[in-house]
Amino acid sequence: MSEKRFLSKSEVRDRVKLSYAEIARREKRMQFPSRLRLGPHRTSRTVWLLEEIERWIDDVIARQRIGS
Repeated sequence: MSEKRFLSKSEVRDRVKLSYAEIARREKRMQFPSRLRLGPHRTSRTVWLLEEIERWIDDVIARQRIGS
């Protein structure tokens, strides 16, 4: 199991190889892990959990292998 760690927007983009816009589109359609807001304000920094991103990657790989 992964360590509990936050990923920034750029770290997520680098890890999943999707553009910022595509990440936002998939997140809105509930096809990508939701970000977390670290503070109470609308402008507070947002992050993703490493564990959730890794699980999403594993799911993508599993779906592609089943479909091939």
